[in-house]
Amino acid sequence: MLAGTFVALPSATTAGAADNVVRANQAVPRSCFASLQKPGTSGTDRREFTSTVDGLLQARLAPRGGAEGDWDLAVFDQATGAVVAASAALRSHELAEGFVKKGQKLVVQTCRYDGQTRDALLGVDFLALTPQGTPTGAAPAPQRAELVRVETPAKKDKDKLLRLGLDVTEKADATGVEVVLANDADRKTLADNGFKSKVVDADLSARSIQNAKTDREYAAKTPGSTLPSGRTSYRHLYDYQFEVKELARKNPKLVTAFTLPQPTWEGRDVIGLEIATDVKNITDGKPVNFTMGVHHAREWPAGEHAMEWAIELVKGYTGNNAEIRGLVGRTRNIIVPIVNADGFEISREAEPKGDFSRFDYEMKRKNCNVNDSPKEFATGVCKANPGGRERGTDPNRNYAGFWGGAGASTLWRSDTFRGSGPFSEPETQNIRSIVSNRQVTNLITLHTFSNLVLRVPGVAAVRPPLDEPAYKALGDKMASRNGYTSQPSWALYDTTGSTEDWSYWATGGWGFTFEIGNTEFHPPFQAGVVAEYTGVAPAAGAGKGGNRAAFVDMLANTADPAAHSTLIGTAPKGHQLKLHKTFQTPTAPVVQPDGSTKPPIYVTDNLNSSLSSTGGRFAWSINPSTRPYVAGRYGREPQGPVQANIPVTNPAGVPATNTNYPTDPTSESFTFHVDGLPKVDNGKFSVDVKWASQDTDWDLYVFDAAGNMVSSSANGSTTEEHAILYDPPAGDYRAVLVNYAQANPSTVDDWTGGVSFQAPIPPTYGPKEAYQLTCTSPKGKLVGLADVYIDRGQTVDVGEVCTRSARANKERSVR
Repeated sequence: MLAGTFVALPSATTAGAADNVVRANQAVPRSCFASLQKPGTSGTDRREFTSTVDGLLQARLAPRGGAEGDWDLAVFDQATGAVVAASAALRSHELAEGFVKKGQKLVVQTCRYDGQTRDALLGVDFLALTPQGTPTGAAPAPQRAELVRVETPAKKDKDKLLRLGLDVTEKADATGVEVVLANDADRKTLADNGFKSKVVDADLSARSIQNAKTDREYAAKTPGSTLPSGRTSYRHLYDYQFEVKELARKNPKLVTAFTLPQPTWEGRDVIGLEIATDVKNITDGKPVNFTMGVHHAREWPAGEHAMEWAIELVKGYTGNNAEIRGLVGRTRNIIVPIVNADGFEISREAEPKGDFSRFDYEMKRKNCNVNDSPKEFATGVCKANPGGRERGTDPNRNYAGFWGGAGASTLWRSDTFRGSGPFSEPETQNIRSIVSNRQVTNLITLHTFSNLVLRVPGVAAVRPPLDEPAYKALGDKMASRNGYTSQPSWALYDTTGSTEDWSYWATGGWGFTFEIGNTEFHPPFQAGVVAEYTGVAPAAGAGKGGNRAAFVDMLANTADPAAHSTLIGTAPKGHQLKLHKTFQTPTAPVVQPDGSTKPPIYVTDNLNSSLSSTGGRFAWSINPSTRPYVAGRYGREPQGPVQANIPVTNPAGVPATNTNYPTDPTSESFTFHVDGLPKVDNGKFSVDVKWASQDTDWDLYVFDAAGNMVSSSANGSTTEEHAILYDPPAGDYRAVLVNYAQANPSTVDDWTGGVSFQAPIPPTYGPKEAYQLTCTSPKGKLVGLADVYIDRGQTVDVGEVCTRSARANKERSVR
């Protein structure tokens, strides 16, 4: 691990107080990092420095005197012209960090991209880095990071694994989870807790070095890829920033770039873009599709897919692609390519060289919050601190949806640390601001890896929402394009505090998580970005359209009035209609570090959106007024009797102990048949077995006729197992019993059991909720007020609400 402290610079290498103001009389919209310009070039200013340390450079820009403009900066190695660091956000708040060597000559170039401000304030500092835990100047002991598949045959095992604070990936199935073991301490933790694992990749640092080489070779031999941008390599944070504002500058009627409300912990601006016809009129009532990438820093393809989608929409619209042009014309698209700007910049710039202190930063998942770390780990900047990649909060465990429950960690150094409270982080506050203040009817948050399209709920104990059939159908359709598996999030493992488990339950806008690819967090660019986006080999969506086609499906659903709700009515020109809701939702009971729980925290949400009338009739695409959290849960009325229970006879004898199923086939089994409609209607079956002694441990696995495992139960310290399958298809099944442990092999401890059936659970319905609709005149006078009740797919006519008196509408409800 690397850490250090900032050092004061000798006067010979730093600018004087009067020289920290950079000036340019003209704004020139060009890249500041593309090349080092000659001194005196229009729109630029520069300073020269010599590094006094082996360590880290920080260069910052800030507005001078409070006046905002758009200034960028880039730091170059003077000898080679190579970029050391850069920043190109939308304002004059810039932070560029890069590793430097003592005596290295540097040029800091500042560039006035846009705006009326002719100057900005420049600050440059150097940070001396010292390996931690070794004599000063000595190299850190090499560490080996590996990827392993941990056996978790039961939910209990997954819950236990998540509590260990290890780096758990999103690649999981019914019997196992892939986990990154960063060092020997992680390996010991896994072993000490009794988990079995199999190595998937024995040396992740070596893999990273090979991937970087593969990417260089691909870029060198490929003039342009088939992506909308034609890119052949992963972007840096400054690439994203510059491309966002260039899209807006070159397409001012179609694209606008914006800065989200909260800067990061390190002070970086988080930026996004919006794409629509008449883009600046954000109150036109069109449905909103929101795509975001890189909640988790190391998941580089997530940002690439979001950015390529933005370019796809712009090129498709301006290039007269009939499908894209039609969909863009009927929707609004908000795209935030990099949600976690601090973490991504650290991961992307870690320069893997086999030195695990850098690879540790490449594997950073979280943000840069220092407040929850112990004092000894809260020193140093985020890119170089004693806590390494472990310092910070997981943004995708910090949203309010079921926050505090199982599926997130209470440990500060865990990669799934939930934070000090719901929405404690600037990254989640930024996304909340967009979802709460716009009618976001559709949302995709992009991650890596495991080839999944995930939907709510994130917790197995939460029943599916009333929307489940249509919600699932949309997920299944998108999965048919990218070749991924469509499933609820809990089928991976329980997660709490995730993006859509807040956004959907609070607003009703359909939200999905895409887990891109099936091999690693940032695989070679051609595989993880080009192939996955365009749908070519080796992607699972090869020949099916890939993620591009899945994104188009999502946008088509956004444009479909049957998939959301619509208000219609009449209003005079210039009048403003507003929809408002305020409500409280409990988190999960809050798990404490000792495993106990405290009562839920009640989180207040305020939803506000507006429509500006152009005069006459209007149509406003919105989400249902009743939030799914209280609307009810999905179910169905029984269409027939439930199947009779099936008793099972235990085969004679007890098989030998088997601790390595299914590699070791030693087991017992029995078959059973499940009937279907019209004869019976089974809501679920449960294969139930029990035995006498806790010294024996039977494990249970259930397979369908095609050999697919459909359920399992493999708990320890118990005398029974129950493998459950909901809405089981009619057909033949096989249950396999594995003798996992038996204290005395000479003792026969057979099981008894059978198959039981239960009827479907009917749906439940909660109370209806309303929006408060107000209408104000151009001068701000309230002229109309009504409560509006509306369901998904429904169109409600609010009439001439803007022309009735406020008093006449005060008690009026519209359904």
